[in-house]
Amino acid sequence: MNTGTLYLVSTPIGNLGDITFRAVEILKSVDLIACEDTRHSRILLDHYDIRKPLVSYHNYSEKERAVSMVEKIKNGTNVALISDAGTPGIADPGYRLIAGAIREGIRIETLPGASAILPALVLSGLPVDRFMFEGFFPVKSGQRKIKLLALKDETRTVIFYESPHRLLKTLAAIQETLGDIEIVVARELTKKFEEVLRKKVSETITYFSNKKILGELVVLFNLSVRKGL
Repeated sequence: MNTGTLYLVSTPIGNLGDITFRAVEILKSVDLIACEDTRHSRILLDHYDIRKPLVSYHNYSEKERAVSMVEKIKNGTNVALISDAGTPGIADPGYRLIAGAIREGIRIETLPGASAILPALVLSGLPVDRFMFEGFFPVKSGQRKIKLLALKDETRTVIFYESPHRLLKTLAAIQETLGDIEIVVARELTKKFEEVLRKKVSETITYFSNKKILGELVVLFNLSVRKGL
């Protein structure tokens, strides 16, 4: 039996139109689609009339599911891995499956597409020639402070994700550790209520303190930029 292929398929971060023709073709052709939340992914798949078996593949099941997925692919099943939004493996499950497939000599194809990192970066107005992505910021306050202290001498543009309910705590930690620096918060990129805020940390805290914080958030700063954005 021929070994199957693992396809890493990027999906839209908001606007359902932000998917490639090839991604739709692959999703329609594979035998199985592995996704974080089957209900969430079904919205996209229904939009493009993609009717394929789904299996959940999220942070809590990744270790076990990666093993079974690799076995399926070795036995000839073509599998597409998608995340809830963006590129699989980028602050999302995927590493163990990809590493396992590589160890077994399985063919892997990646289909590039949407990711919140680059749209936020180019919209920020910050230097784009050198940057670093830090994933999600640490949840615990002590770990946040350690992370920020490690970034004090960083000259590249720093990018990280944050959840709505932790944003104010993270902004307060940034102000306490790095000072009242200029910061960019990009919210709901590509969606109807897209918003890009370019202000000092104190002003950003005031802004978000007076409203309900919703949606996906990307936070960026560059400590070498001392003047206003």
